[in-house]
Amino acid sequence: MLTIGLTGSIAMGKSTAAKLFAEAGIPLNDSDAVVHDLYTGEAAPLVDAAFPGTMKDGAVDRHELGRQLALDPDGFKRLEAIVHPLVRKREAEFLARQRAAGAEMVLLDIPLLFETGAEERVDVIVVVSADPQIQRERVLAREGMTEEKFEMILARQTPDAEKRRRADYLIDSSKKIAVTKKRVLDIVADLKTRIAKGDFRNA
Repeated sequence: MLTIGLTGSIAMGKSTAAKLFAEAGIPLNDSDAVVHDLYTGEAAPLVDAAFPGTMKDGAVDRHELGRQLALDPDGFKRLEAIVHPLVRKREAEFLARQRAAGAEMVLLDIPLLFETGAEERVDVIVVVSADPQIQRERVLAREGMTEEKFEMILARQTPDAEKRRRADYLIDSSKKIAVTKKRVLDIVADLKTRIAKGDFRNA
């Protein structure tokens, strides 16, 4: 089973690309969705213990957590130490299910793929990118986003140029969604051809 790692910096269009892969029939494990689920369940009391006052009605209050992290950037390491092992567990369960189902390939949507060393766990890396100005416009259009928050997020992410350099496949989301969709379908077709040729013997 071929494991595709999908990544991209904030507001580069990664989530859109992930949905297009899913529409193309590729089983998807969305790390952001997994974290959201964990924040409403088993991770909530653990996060609240590390960041008092962040749990409300049994779930993590992301706004309060974000406020505390902005005041204490070192808190990201504490948060990751709690969340990442739980995310990895869910990922392993997903891979086991898909392998048992006989999936030819799967997609792992991992925002911090390079930052967490996840490139070692995938066979192929797909990076979604866009023009920096388009990225900035998309980010600042989000509710509650500020220049300061944007710069803080960028500081924690591997630079886009480095991601592009390390990609096996690149998706430019600067254009219309139809162009992005065609690129996704072309990548899927190319991977299927390469699988048939035996390019991924250890996958």
